[in-house]
Amino acid sequence: MSRIVNKFSWKVGGAAGDGILNAGLQMFAKTCLRGGLQVFATAEYPSLIRGGHNNLDVHVCAEPVHSHTKDTNLLVAFNKETIDKHKHELTEGAGVIFDGDNVKVEENEFDKKVRLYPVPLLKLANENGGKVMRNTVALGATMALLDFDMTIFNQVVSDNFLKKKGQGIVDSNIKAAKAGFDYIKSTQKEEFGWKLEKQERENNLFMSGNEAIAAGAIKGGCKFYSAYPMTPASSVMINLAAQERNFGIVVKHTEDELAAVNMAVGAAFAGVRSATGTSGGGFCLMAEGFGLANMSETPIVMVEAMRPGPGSGMATHTSQGDLRFLMHVSTDEAPRIIIAPGDIEECFFRTIDAFNLAEKYQMPVIILTDKFLAESYATAVEYDVSNVKIERGKLMTDAEAAKETDYRRYRITEDGISPRAIPSQKGAIHVASSYEHDEHGNECEDEDNRVAMHDKRFRKLDNADKDIDRPKTYGDGDLNILSWGSTKGPVLEAQKLLEKDGIKTKFTHVVFMSPFPTKEMTDLAKDPNLIIVENNKTALFAGMIREHTGLEIERKVLRYDGRGFAPEDIHKGVKEILNGKKEVVFSRHGITRSE
Repeated sequence: MSRIVNKFSWKVGGAAGDGILNAGLQMFAKTCLRGGLQVFATAEYPSLIRGGHNNLDVHVCAEPVHSHTKDTNLLVAFNKETIDKHKHELTEGAGVIFDGDNVKVEENEFDKKVRLYPVPLLKLANENGGKVMRNTVALGATMALLDFDMTIFNQVVSDNFLKKKGQGIVDSNIKAAKAGFDYIKSTQKEEFGWKLEKQERENNLFMSGNEAIAAGAIKGGCKFYSAYPMTPASSVMINLAAQERNFGIVVKHTEDELAAVNMAVGAAFAGVRSATGTSGGGFCLMAEGFGLANMSETPIVMVEAMRPGPGSGMATHTSQGDLRFLMHVSTDEAPRIIIAPGDIEECFFRTIDAFNLAEKYQMPVIILTDKFLAESYATAVEYDVSNVKIERGKLMTDAEAAKETDYRRYRITEDGISPRAIPSQKGAIHVASSYEHDEHGNECEDEDNRVAMHDKRFRKLDNADKDIDRPKTYGDGDLNILSWGSTKGPVLEAQKLLEKDGIKTKFTHVVFMSPFPTKEMTDLAKDPNLIIVENNKTALFAGMIREHTGLEIERKVLRYDGRGFAPEDIHKGVKEILNGKKEVVFSRHGITRSE
C-alpha cells in the first residue's frame, strides 16, 4: 500500500524515570517542528515520583493540528504494561517498537494487523552511553521507520544538551540514536506505512498552555507572581521564575496558598501588576483573599488550572469541574471576570487582556484552564504583539493625586470605577480593608451605603460586558456544536472527521464566562440542532445557560474520567446524538452511557 505522508500519531509509554517526556517533547516533537511540521503533544502521568504508567502522545501533520488523536500509528513501549494498556488504540498496520530481549510480544495479542519491531533497546543503550540512552535508541528507530531527516534530530540533541551537559553527552545521544536507526534499517523487511517529510518551516514556536500564560503575563506587564506549587498550575511559576532577571519580575514561592493570594493582593495594592496561580484545592484556600481583593477593589489576576476533585482528587489529570465554583467563590455576591482560553494562542493574548481588565475594572480576573490545556504543547505561529497595549485604567498619576482635596478611593461613579491611588502618593491617603466601607474607605454598615457600594461594584461587571470578546464561531453547517475552554481543539479536529462523513457543522466556542454572554447563549440555546460538549459530569455550562436564559440544552456529549476528549470521542458522540440519543458519556474505553 502507499505510505501515508505527514499525517502521523506517535505514542511513547513506560514508567516514570524512563525519560518519556524528554524523549517525546524535547527530542521527537521538536525534531518534527524543526522539520516544518505541525505538532500537538499531550502527556498522561500518575501522581507518583517514580513508577506508575506514563505516556505521551504526539500528533504530527502537514497542516495545523489542534489536538491529539485516539488512534496510534506507532507505539514505543518501554515495558509490557504499555503494550497491554494501549494496544487497543493501534490502527491497522501500526507499528510497535519494544525491547525484544526483555519483553515478549506475540502478533496474536492484537485485534488488528500490526508490525512488531523488537529492538534490543537496553543492549544498544549500554553499548552507547548506558541505560539512560534507551529512549534515544528508540527515537533513532522511530526516525528510521519514518525515513525522517536525522540531521535535524542531531541538531535538536545538540541544542538540548550542549550547554547543560557538554559535547560528550551530545555525542553519546547521537551515537545511541544512530544505533537504533541502523538496527531498524538492517532488520526492516518492508516499508512502514507512515512517513514524515521535511517541509519549509514557518516562524513558529512550540509551547504549552502554561508557558503561553507565563509569556502573556510578561508581555502584559506582570511584575509580581506568588504561588504555592500545585499541579497543573505549577509550571506557570516555574517559567516566570526562569525569567525573573530578564524582565524584572519578582516570583515568590510561598509557604501556602493563603500567603500566595494575600501577597498578590498586597503587591497590587502597592501599584504592581500581580498574579497568583493554583488548582481547585488551592483556590479553596484563596477564597477569603479573593474576597479581600473584591471588597478593596484591588486588581489581581488569578490562574486556576482545573483537575478532578473533590478534595485532592486526581492531581495529574484533567477536568472542567470547577466552573460553578469559580463563578461564585467568596462570601456573598461579588463580581469577577472569568476567562477560559481554548488554545495556546488564547492563553497568551487573553492573559494580556486579563491584566488590562483587572486594572481597568479594579477587580479580580480569573484565567480558567485545566491540565489538558495547561500541560499540552502545540505549534504556535510567532505572535504579532504590535497592537498590544498596557491599559492601567483610572490609576492616578502623582500630579493628579496631589490635586485631591477630598480623595475618595471608592467614589461612586456612573461606571462603577473609582479613581485609584497607590501608597506614597500625596493627597490620596485612604483606608483599604475587607470591611464594607464608605467612599473614603472607612468602615460603614449603613443600609443605604451598603446598597450604593454593592451596586457600584456590580456596575463594573455590566460595563465590562461591552469590553470582552464575544463567542466565536468556526465552520458553517446546520448542526451546531457548543463548548468552552480546552475542548476547543478536540472539537475543531472532530469537525474534520464529521465532514468526511458528510456532516457539516458550526462550532461556537466561549472564552469569557463572566460577564456571561447572555444574548448569544439565548439565541444559541433556541437552536434545536445544538449539542454541547463538556469535560464534566453535570454539564455545568449548560446549567449556567439554563440559569441565565431559562433554556435547556438537552443534547450533551460529556466526559469526566480525568482525561480530555479525543476528537474521535466527539465525532462518535455527535453521531450517536444524530441517531436519537440525548446524552452520551465517554471514558477511555469509549461510550460508557448513551441514553
